[in-house]
Amino acid sequence: MSQSLPSVRIPLRLPTAVATFGIGIAGYLGVNLSPYLIIAVQSALGADVATASWIVTGALLLTALTGLATAKLCAGPRRLLVARVGLVAAAVGFGAAALVPTPWVVVAGLLVGGLGAGGAVSSSGAAIAAFVNPDRVAGFGGLANRAVVTVILAIIPLLGLAPLNVFGTLALFSLAVLFASVWLPSAPAVDHVAVPAAEVGASVIASRPRRAETIAGFVLLVTFALWAASEDSLWAMAGVMGADQAALTPEGLGIALSGATAGGLVGAILLMIVGDRLGRAVPLAILLVVGGALKIVEGFVTEPTAFIVVFIAWNTVYAIAFMYFVATSAGLDADGRWSGPLFAVYLVGSSLTPVIGAALVGAFGYQGFTVVLGVASFVLAVPAFLVARISSRLQRTEAPAATVAEEVAA
Repeated sequence: MSQSLPSVRIPLRLPTAVATFGIGIAGYLGVNLSPYLIIAVQSALGADVATASWIVTGALLLTALTGLATAKLCAGPRRLLVARVGLVAAAVGFGAAALVPTPWVVVAGLLVGGLGAGGAVSSSGAAIAAFVNPDRVAGFGGLANRAVVTVILAIIPLLGLAPLNVFGTLALFSLAVLFASVWLPSAPAVDHVAVPAAEVGASVIASRPRRAETIAGFVLLVTFALWAASEDSLWAMAGVMGADQAALTPEGLGIALSGATAGGLVGAILLMIVGDRLGRAVPLAILLVVGGALKIVEGFVTEPTAFIVVFIAWNTVYAIAFMYFVATSAGLDADGRWSGPLFAVYLVGSSLTPVIGAALVGAFGYQGFTVVLGVASFVLAVPAFLVARISSRLQRTEAPAATVAEEVAA
């Protein structure tokens, strides 16, 4: 009889950071560029907004479903293969959509590109779990993502929102990070070592309580999906709600969105500095409660400046909470068993949030809509807190286990 000891996490270095975060950005770039994608699809196909939106939504859903389908592979030795196949598919699909103006090629290219992006999402998400101090690593990842995406979002309009520029950006970025994929951390970071139970005392072996980890993992995925849907519903309806309720102008909306991005950058930097010093469970629970309160306040604000301020504050809290969710998933298993599907689960919910948000506003009005979203955050803070505690406890068992593994191997 033998027991497997958990993997030893590795420190974050520049090459592994470039590969992990770069591949993740490639996987999510379609989501971040979705407003531009819709315009480019309209231009390429001569389609109306609804048709273009459904095509883009289909591509994003394929990204999410592919990410979920490949998550288990990315928690094992096929992580690099999934990443490379996904990036090649994304480069070929988006590249074809950019270079061949034939309607069926554009649609097929976007769908193939969406499939490929799913492999990038799951492989990079799983790789995040390989590093020491997942909280600080999540902060680095959030900073890298927002910084790179902000630059890309600023540059593309200057080039023009033609299909060649928009789809070509997705293809070129996927191709660029493909060459960096050689540095993607493998799974596990160090091979599991089989240790005879008779040779190692039960008090020393830190074998993972797989049942507790599995239950916590599934609870985390469901909690995160519901929370993400509630957050992105407000994001999707912010422009309409601000205009109708607070007389928010398009310029004001631009300030709100830019400020929200800046707030996310500040939040990422703070988490990089703090790391795991404050723990994981209490900060996550507090962030969800504060975020819920801000969502409710947003529904009752009738002055544009106040609307912008509350919106930026809410999005800053959201960004930090998102990174704590990532750290929680990474802490559950160093092999990325839960951090891999976490990002794909987010995409499933976020791709449907415009429909969800519009339905809730139609049923409850703006104030009722934000109250529903706020209460959802309050409720979800409970399972988030419990899973984050389990995550921290499981991560603490790795150090003694790693020591034992090294001694036995010697």
